[in-house]
Amino acid sequence: MTIYALSTGPGTSGIAIIRISGTETQNVIKSITNRKLPEPRMATLRKINNINTSELIDEGIIIWFPSPESYTGEDMAEIHIHGGKAVVLAVQNEIAKNKNCRLAEPGEFTKLAFQNGKINLLKAESIADLISAETEIQRLQAVKIMKGNSSNKFNELREKLLKILSFVEAKIDFPEEDLPEENLKKIKQDTSNVLNEINKILNDQKIGEIIREGFKIAIVGPTNAGKSSLLNVLSNREVAIVSEIAGTTRDVIEAHLNMDGYPVIISDTAGIRDSKDEIEKKGIRLSLKKAENADLKLVVVDAINIDLSGFFNDLLKNDAILVVNKSDLLKEKIVTDISKFNHVLISLKENLNIDILISKIKDQLKNKFISEEDILITRERHRQHLVQSSDHLKNFLEKNDKKDFDKAAEDLRLATRHLGMIVGKVDVEEILGSIFNDFCIGK
Repeated sequence: MTIYALSTGPGTSGIAIIRISGTETQNVIKSITNRKLPEPRMATLRKINNINTSELIDEGIIIWFPSPESYTGEDMAEIHIHGGKAVVLAVQNEIAKNKNCRLAEPGEFTKLAFQNGKINLLKAESIADLISAETEIQRLQAVKIMKGNSSNKFNELREKLLKILSFVEAKIDFPEEDLPEENLKKIKQDTSNVLNEINKILNDQKIGEIIREGFKIAIVGPTNAGKSSLLNVLSNREVAIVSEIAGTTRDVIEAHLNMDGYPVIISDTAGIRDSKDEIEKKGIRLSLKKAENADLKLVVVDAINIDLSGFFNDLLKNDAILVVNKSDLLKEKIVTDISKFNHVLISLKENLNIDILISKIKDQLKNKFISEEDILITRERHRQHLVQSSDHLKNFLEKNDKKDFDKAAEDLRLATRHLGMIVGKVDVEEILGSIFNDFCIGK
């Protein structure tokens, strides 16, 4: 089946690119141009016509990529036309008139590239991350993965395990032969070395995932403390409704920001208080859950009425900044001891010390993203396979101590398989859908 799709963004634009891939690509190009194929990889100006009437639709550039030297590994072409909606639709309608042609599914071009051995799974994921990158640090991370740093490391670990496995399987195939003691020691040592490397990779504070998904900041606190106003100030726009009526915010409101190149997701949450309203109680439960999963908590309180007892004290124990708002109303010193907390006195109404708060947030961001090691894990999928591989290697070492080689070999195979699944070295059909469905259509 031959697939086609608009690969540039939808809407009116100067240029639109329609991509085609599959066995019918040659026929499609000939049918809509009434000309022979252009030279491979040469941008060629052609008139694009209605197949049935030869009526001119547009004039544009056609680039022809014969297999296997193409992005997908199949015959492929790109049609560069003017970006009007009517023009794009007309050209797509003509392509659809050719037999065995259909619209591509999300990520299908890149899926074909993977299936045809043009790229591995990590590079496929990095392409999706590069397309969706909103900040410089996200772009840099995606480019590093595209360059193959992660793939090389995971393939290196997998090759080491395969070598160990060959020694173990030799013992199974020739049980009458005793492995020399030094070989047994080497098997154990080499396995321990791989296990240590995997555990070191896993001990990365999830920086890669945070960069990809965004640093999560939760604004929490009692009602009427100024949480929604703080979200609006940090976002530099009206994101949340601000009212003097307590309990205005019932649900979680999120804003995506770019702070000095760092991706940040700030969540305004429902005010925490005792409530009999079922909807508000549900909002409060969501607030506490958001705070629990946040990388940083901004605990906003009213300077006139500070209560840090109960769960507010718990919220301030880790990764938190105490934000004391309405400090312009203070006529005397604060009675509550806040010196033991990382805190800042602000006034959203008077725009007082907002720059200090932003500076504290940026310091938290920079401290979180400091890493001397290359980031290798960028998705939960990678982490889970590494955890599984680590668990099987631990089992292997235990069984190897007992010289139960048959069962030990199976653990080693499974550990190797999980490493392979990260880069796509083994059958991974069950995870392909979830990966490529995140792509935009046309990629």
